[in-house]
Amino acid sequence: MIVLGLVALPAATRAQEPPATVTVTAKKEAVVKKLDKTVYDASNMPRAANGTAQDVLQSTPGLSVTVDGQISVKGNGQVTVLVDGKPTAMLSGDGRAVALQTMSGADIASIEVITNPSAAYANGGAILNIVLKRNRKPGAHRQVQASAADQGLWNVSTSGDVTRKAMSVHGSLALRHDGTFKVRRSAVGWHNRLDGQTGQTLQASEVFVRRIVQSAVLGVDYTLSDTDSLSLSTRYNRRRSRPLFDVLNEERTGAAQSIFHRISLGPNEQSDGSASLSYSRQDSGAALKATLQRSDTHGLIDKSYRDVFVQPVRATAYSHGATRSARHLSEASIDWSRPSEHGQWGLGVDIQRQGDDIDNYQGAVDPATGAETPAADTTNGYAVSTTLSAVYLTDQIKRGQWEVLLGARAERMALRVSPAQGSVQNSAQTSHWQAFNPSLNLKYAVSDSTGLTLGYRRSLQRPDSRDLNPFSTYVDVQNISRGNPRLKPQLLTSWEAGADAALEHLSGSVGAFYRASSDTVTDARSFADQVLVTSKQNGGRARSAGVTGAVNWKRDAKLQVGLDGGAYRVMLQTPDLPGLVRQDRISTYINVTATYNAGPDEVSLDAHGQSAGITPLGRYGATSSVNLSWKHRLTKTLSMTVNASDIFDGSKRTYQTESSTFRQSGFDHFVARRLYVGLVQKTE
Repeated sequence: MIVLGLVALPAATRAQEPPATVTVTAKKEAVVKKLDKTVYDASNMPRAANGTAQDVLQSTPGLSVTVDGQISVKGNGQVTVLVDGKPTAMLSGDGRAVALQTMSGADIASIEVITNPSAAYANGGAILNIVLKRNRKPGAHRQVQASAADQGLWNVSTSGDVTRKAMSVHGSLALRHDGTFKVRRSAVGWHNRLDGQTGQTLQASEVFVRRIVQSAVLGVDYTLSDTDSLSLSTRYNRRRSRPLFDVLNEERTGAAQSIFHRISLGPNEQSDGSASLSYSRQDSGAALKATLQRSDTHGLIDKSYRDVFVQPVRATAYSHGATRSARHLSEASIDWSRPSEHGQWGLGVDIQRQGDDIDNYQGAVDPATGAETPAADTTNGYAVSTTLSAVYLTDQIKRGQWEVLLGARAERMALRVSPAQGSVQNSAQTSHWQAFNPSLNLKYAVSDSTGLTLGYRRSLQRPDSRDLNPFSTYVDVQNISRGNPRLKPQLLTSWEAGADAALEHLSGSVGAFYRASSDTVTDARSFADQVLVTSKQNGGRARSAGVTGAVNWKRDAKLQVGLDGGAYRVMLQTPDLPGLVRQDRISTYINVTATYNAGPDEVSLDAHGQSAGITPLGRYGATSSVNLSWKHRLTKTLSMTVNASDIFDGSKRTYQTESSTFRQSGFDHFVARRLYVGLVQKTE
């Protein structure tokens, strides 16, 4: 894990944080509002004891998190997830959802929600920073945790720390048997405008994906002097599963019809590792922080299958296939801040290099001899290398009732897409972009309990590496995917204004926002030999505007109730063959939380609702989730927690897509209804 308050945090705020050796004994506030972010304490959240990082995020106000891992912040789907202020390979790209679903919630200290990031951040979309627990109290401490649920799922973990004089060592080990029951149905109708042919495909499947997750963490903090400290942290995770997919396919093309089962067994595997070394110096209000970090993730998705035909009856067909991927993310950063006459200013340098290597293989297998014939169109390999170099300046100004954080970030991005060694299908392509992106965070204190805020940010968002694939990749029997190595970054712009007030037992806030993106990446669909090919293209535009509100009532130390929600209008322009398709819809979300403490017992409820909305050339249905937790303190050091998740099974999500050549409707039901019972034993 990574030391808190590193370069990714705004310079004007970071320099005010205490050195690593300071011990803080005061009770944490449940919610802390800062100039550029809101911090939610998750260290004692009952749902976190048995749950995952996704459960913790779902219970955080202002967020909408679906069961399949899609995250939005106040309606904004452009979300970056950091760990201790830094990006990691496992939480970037399409593997983020599984990583959050298998990361222990008990390791999380707090969640920082940053809706309008300052120039110190590389991404201008919304940011969620997961801050991990880090105990630096003198002495030795240990914690053992175990829990079990229905469907034969369980997890066990142990963590501990030792602090002696200048050195603090902490670590953890965990083993988790996780799983998700998935029910899917999809109906596709297509029309090839080139030859006039039409067809329909119906897919249906049910599968319980069981994962085995192993993780280990080790960190060392060393105080060199009263002003200097070093920190080293490492983390390793491994996930593997062997799901049995039995997908029923019904295909019709003209007068021809075929019905068959496509059966696959995996295995699917992924491993993640990260290491970070940081140096910190704080003296007379000035702060210098330098960090080196490396994170890697390796994955294997086995796409082998056998087709068992029902109509017409014919011999079973076999195919061997797999996608192997590796992502390497390296970062070097330096941040320096110092007090000034009017506040505090900071300067930072951030260099990131990300490399992605992906190999796809698909081949027909002769059942008699076992000989394989590789498929030329879906057997390929490619690499994507992205280098981001940035210099940023922040200046925090405090005058009377005004507080302003100004920022400017100069970036240069180099992106290279190249085929695997020995391939002659495509040549390497390199693109460069430069940008100067300003940011503004402003607060006016009307009184000690009332304030007004304003935020602005402009930034570039680079395309995902998988969207840059110059080759074709087998997805399923309905379609293949093909990337676009010529994709450009999206340009994001956002404004946000708000007001907050607090009384003796009641606090609340209201806000309004406007967000826009240009060169938005959208799907482009075509046909090749009657097979649907889904690619990517720039050219879309997106705008959204809305209002949000939150209220929190704390009657006394026993009862606390929170409510937040929002309504926003989304306007999308998506290119299609006849021209731009324009869509417009109002969506809403609502979150309700309640906590009641009575002696050794704590009961908490969190409920969430997300209305229907639109996607490029499509729309999706509403979802909901109601979760209940009970924590009972058996002794001073032993507690029991019971979690009931998604009590009313509201996670089923319908979707529909319509274009000039393609129509799809269906649903994904990731069944999240589950009952966990767990024990936590602490010793000091």
